[in-house]
Amino acid sequence: MLQEKPSREDLLQAALDHETVSNVDIKKVVIPKAMGAGKHLHPCPVVGYIVSGKVLFQVEGEEKKILNPGEAFYEPKNKIILHFDNALADEPLVFIAFYLKEAGEELIKMLE
Repeated sequence: MLQEKPSREDLLQAALDHETVSNVDIKKVVIPKAMGAGKHLHPCPVVGYIVSGKVLFQVEGEEKKILNPGEAFYEPKNKIILHFDNALADEPLVFIAFYLKEAGEELIKMLE
């Protein structure tokens, strides 16, 4: 009898530039339909993936892109996030974010 094996699919590889990580905060984030997170940055690197909905994502200096369910993202430490917007007008955006923190770092700093 042939037994199935676990599979692993690459979603994201992100270089952390010698960051020190002392703890990880994992958050489920829900952005209501047709809303955005607002211009912001993170004092720590953030990686995550889209659970449901679609996001318009743009890191300053990079192109805008749409992320779909199952796709991963990387928000570099102290880099401005211009767009993390729910791209759908009829359903919420749900994603999981992993905040790779050093001791005492905040999760997010809103800008404007």
